[in-house]
Amino acid sequence: MAEKVTAGPISSANGVREAVCIHTKKIFSSCKDKDCIEDLTFYPTATAQSILNTSQSIRGGRVELLHVGVDVEPVNFNRGFFTVDMRYYYRVVLQAVNNGMRATEIEGLATFDKRVMLFGGESRAKVFSSYPIAGGLDYPIDLTANLPTAAVEAVDPLLLCARILDCSCGSCCDCTTLTGVPTGIAEAFDEPLIFEPQTKRVCISIGQFSIVRLERGTQLLIPVFDYCIPSGSCQPVGSIACNSCDDPCELFESVCFPVDDFFPAPASESGADTPTNCCNCGGK
Repeated sequence: MAEKVTAGPISSANGVREAVCIHTKKIFSSCKDKDCIEDLTFYPTATAQSILNTSQSIRGGRVELLHVGVDVEPVNFNRGFFTVDMRYYYRVVLQAVNNGMRATEIEGLATFDKRVMLFGGESRAKVFSSYPIAGGLDYPIDLTANLPTAAVEAVDPLLLCARILDCSCGSCCDCTTLTGVPTGIAEAFDEPLIFEPQTKRVCISIGQFSIVRLERGTQLLIPVFDYCIPSGSCQPVGSIACNSCDDPCELFESVCFPVDDFFPAPASESGADTPTNCCNCGGK
């Protein structure tokens, strides 16, 4: 039987200097997704809606991921598993075209709801810390179960399609009124947003890359080689050269998952070939 390693100096090969105990977040499970989301409702600002009322088409635009709201709940029928509910908030900037083919930039909000189930382990321990907490003595005591932490990593999505629809309720991409928008999201726009159904609305289709994981704080014994010096950088997501609303999900399917955006290559590999955009539009 191999001798059990304990914390302290180590005299061995492979450059290991010592074994140390650390407290860190251990990843229990994770998944990566490539979501093609069709016909999301664009909630415009007041000025954007007035421009849309006299516009005939959308020329193009961009989408910025503002925030992801995350909630974790245990799965009653499957111990150790948890549901992760996410709501993505996007700032959408579009080019609205009028009769004179003049484009005017407009902006608004779009949201996307997603749920996954992952294994997060079990723990009955209650964790207390001397780390300062906002609210001090008035901070409420939480006696709920020790839930794992959900972490969501995502890059700005690709805008696959945007179109204007003249619609009455029941014939548009969505006629519901969006509620529960956090104050910080609303304040990210210069004007109030219009959430009530409108006669003229915009629907967008986007492609979203993301990684979701469940992690818990735990103590681990690890080998130490030396101090860690940060290196490497994420590669940007390549742009799509095609502009078609015929089948935005088919277009998105041809785009590579941007692994380098989530896991930068080490310095020793920085000279390697950089993955390129896999969009295959007519052989271009």
